[in-house]
Amino acid sequence: MWNQIYDPLHSPVLSTIAAAVPVVTLLVLIASGRVQAHIAAIIAVIVTNLITIFVFTMPANMSIRASILGIVTGFFPIGWIVLNVIFLYQVTVTTGRFELLKRAVGGVTEDRRLQLLLIAFSFGAFFEGASGFGTPVAITGAVLIGLGFSPLAASGLSLIANTAPVAFGALGTPIQGLASVTGLDPYILGAMVGRQLPLFSLIVPFWVVWAFAGWKGMKDVWPAILVTGVTFAVPQFVISNYVNPWIVDIGASLISMGALILFLKVWQPKQLWLSPALRGHDESAATMASAKPLDKTPLTQSELLSALLPWIIVCVVMLIWGNGAFKTWANGIFTWNYAVPELHQMINKMPPVAPAATKEAAVFGFTYLSFTGTGMLIAAILSGFLMGVGPGRLLVEYGRTIRLCAISLITISAMLAIGTLTRLSGVDATLGLAFAATGVLYPFFGTLLGWLGVALTGSDTASNILFGNLQKITSQQLGLSPILMAAANSSGGVMGKMIDAQSIVVASTATNWYGHEGRILRFVFWHSIVLACLVGVFVTLQAYVYPFTELVLK
Repeated sequence: MWNQIYDPLHSPVLSTIAAAVPVVTLLVLIASGRVQAHIAAIIAVIVTNLITIFVFTMPANMSIRASILGIVTGFFPIGWIVLNVIFLYQVTVTTGRFELLKRAVGGVTEDRRLQLLLIAFSFGAFFEGASGFGTPVAITGAVLIGLGFSPLAASGLSLIANTAPVAFGALGTPIQGLASVTGLDPYILGAMVGRQLPLFSLIVPFWVVWAFAGWKGMKDVWPAILVTGVTFAVPQFVISNYVNPWIVDIGASLISMGALILFLKVWQPKQLWLSPALRGHDESAATMASAKPLDKTPLTQSELLSALLPWIIVCVVMLIWGNGAFKTWANGIFTWNYAVPELHQMINKMPPVAPAATKEAAVFGFTYLSFTGTGMLIAAILSGFLMGVGPGRLLVEYGRTIRLCAISLITISAMLAIGTLTRLSGVDATLGLAFAATGVLYPFFGTLLGWLGVALTGSDTASNILFGNLQKITSQQLGLSPILMAAANSSGGVMGKMIDAQSIVVASTATNWYGHEGRILRFVFWHSIVLACLVGVFVTLQAYVYPFTELVLK
């Protein structure tokens, strides 16, 4: 057995600096733009192993095994989702169905700002609610690039838009994970998150359009933005507080999409915004091929159905695959859980991160049938057959997709290696304890701890499992509500989603803008920081000025 050590250098400051080295190395290399993302990730994996072995005293065989576990986990399930989303997109492009989809969206509105609201925010929120784990960014990024947006606009704005729905993603998986490590009622946790995020669900649509078109561009379409935000935020609050935390995103996104489409039938901006590039300097626009003029011929009903058919199939399949009862049934047919020898239950998480010495699991769960990516593959194959694509052509397209995504899959796997290793070595817990030592400012910094967790792991669920119990213990010691701070971990975490390395790689893959991950990171980084700080300020007000927690408990 090996016990995690959170202050190996006998100095909280020095130990925290050492713990920060892996993630800082990764982000600096990517942001520099001089090192390709997959090379940066591999270098960061090596650096992380050196830190865990020589500073945090993790046995070398455990460190290497944890890295390998992360690499495999990076492909299944995360990379598996990305691969099959891009496969579906490629099939729709080669069959001409994507051109019909572009005409369908253009029939709703040609204005790029309004297309962002419909696709990046509302449509993306649906896929976040149904499946999560990279799916919404992969799909919306691919759709936006197909609609003619510049690569930086399509990737960066998809990342910013995919924030407000994240805490309730994958049918409430982050809330369930938070409840599992804190012992708190998931309905109460969901209700508290539902009292934090609706404000930001109202802000984010404005923020996305402002980031794309500037202040004047945003101001000119404020009625549509307000309709989108309000019709998402209000259902998000109502469903999370009075129904359950599992269907929040699905319900809110469908209401938001429907309301926006209906509103645009009676209102359109005075002047259309047709530029596909970000305001100001957008070097990615120079990489775009000359866009063909959009065919404005109205679609027939059969053409509209043909355009929407693949995405209707995806929606139906993702709802099935995200259902807990289906997962239980599918896992009953096929499940292979591989407990990594000399790693599984050989590491103890120690106080104060855990209430007592707690064995860490290290199991690779190959639940192939229930993987979201498997559902996406089935949806792509069904769509292909219904669009008249034969098995041979589908195989050719799949081979082409594998070649297209190969480097990105390597990168994602390396990112997960870093996340898995930092979790099992206790490196990320050392960073968490530094945030927990901020005393009266803890509501603010505790929220940023959730942001850090998602930035490190790429998952709000993983961040909640990693830091949820620490939030509970620290808040009790400081006389704060454990419900408030546990929920804040999830709400703050959503703003870290746009800068986690694997999401950035997913975005660059979906938009065919390989090798520019550093540019995407630099674009979204300050948006992430500012929004996370705003969530922290709001949670601080909840803690000391507006005690909403008591209302939830009643």
